[in-house]
Amino acid sequence: MLHDRVLLRREGEDGERQTGGGLLIPATASLGKRLSWADVVATGQHVRAVKLGDRVLFDPTDEAVVELDGRSYVLLRERDLHAVGAARSEPRATGLYL
Repeated sequence: MLHDRVLLRREGEDGERQTGGGLLIPATASLGKRLSWADVVATGQHVRAVKLGDRVLFDPTDEAVVELDGRSYVLLRERDLHAVGAARSEPRATGLYL
């Protein structure tokens, strides 16, 4: 990975989703602009705010999809990430920060 690039592995696949109330939303349903969560699997040398294993929030309309060894990954610049959610082992840490 070069510069400020971040390689992400998306959670799940784009397909049917289920709401908290149990309703199924088909993959063809358009919900407007919706952000996605993904796990960081690689970072460039100039990435400062995220680490390997962090969960990040990003806009899927900005993504560049890369296929490596038969798996799809998302390649973004660090500045295109909206939030980081990571478990921290520090005392009095909340465990999730945005």
